[in-house]
Amino acid sequence: MRKFVPYLKMPLFIATMILWNLCAQSQDLHFSQFFEAPLLRNPSLAGIFTGDYRIQGVYRDQWNSLTDAYKTGSLNAEYKMPIGSGSDFITTGLQCLFDDAGTVGLTTTEIFPALNYHKSLSDEKTMYLSLGFMGGIVDKMIDLSKVTTSSQYANGVFNDAIPNGEAFPSANIHYWDASVGMCFNTTFGQDQKNSMFFGAAYQNINRPRNSFYTDASQLDPKYVISLGVKVNMDENSYLDIQGDYTTQGAATETIAGALYSYKLDDITDPHYILSAGLFMRWQDALIPVIKIQALPLSIALSYDVNISQLKTVSEGQGGFELSVSFIGFLDRETSSKYKMLCPHY
Repeated sequence: MRKFVPYLKMPLFIATMILWNLCAQSQDLHFSQFFEAPLLRNPSLAGIFTGDYRIQGVYRDQWNSLTDAYKTGSLNAEYKMPIGSGSDFITTGLQCLFDDAGTVGLTTTEIFPALNYHKSLSDEKTMYLSLGFMGGIVDKMIDLSKVTTSSQYANGVFNDAIPNGEAFPSANIHYWDASVGMCFNTTFGQDQKNSMFFGAAYQNINRPRNSFYTDASQLDPKYVISLGVKVNMDENSYLDIQGDYTTQGAATETIAGALYSYKLDDITDPHYILSAGLFMRWQDALIPVIKIQALPLSIALSYDVNISQLKTVSEGQGGFELSVSFIGFLDRETSSKYKMLCPHY
């Protein structure tokens, strides 16, 4: 039987991944570089950066050496502006997500506008309470011509003329989805050079139905707890610690880790920063990360090293991720560049 094992792994792997995506109780799409896709974590994280606008993109290619399993892309844009004569801010944003999974071409497209209000809690230092909302439309599509099942085998021979036994009312579905979140962020320590944030989000507020089957149950609400702390180690370096705890139905996920960053030029206003670190998705993967910043541009690369029970089928192959971020200031009198207090991390 050993010589048949490699041939059995592939269909089992593909079937597992497809069923996981079609199941209404499955978790939403996410990234190992979760810190580079803040709106997917919590809409109240929009605008918490040093700048007037931010554009970020993340691309994930997972298990592609075994099968055409996952290709996921995220693009988000944020624009922050002050409100009134005080230190309050408002951020508008847009989160777009695309995912292509499996040989049947199961595609998911999400377009979510976002709005976040930052309320200043102190006149002496950076301290903000943010309330964010995000909602939009989700579209899912599957290529029924590529669906094959065991029902199409007769006497051990595949026959595509035999019905596959799956009755999908439609190969395309769409629904509305929404999320809300709150976040507290502040500076601390000597000269207020350190910063931290803590946030909580409630996603899938309206509990939409997201299955191709008509009798599908509603999508479970998703709760996300996020934490981040940035601590200066010395004049040249700092440590960035971030983590998320997510629960959705019976599924939970914990991912956390740290990036150590070293300034390569001016220590007071650096333009070149090199970062390296390690994250861990509990009982699933180790994720080494390297990041290069040539401000206002930054690029990060990571790879999932599979440590879960799935590593036997995936032969240890994980997920490759590439992220690009651009943060800038606008040439205007009201730019946050000239504000003494501004939400940032």
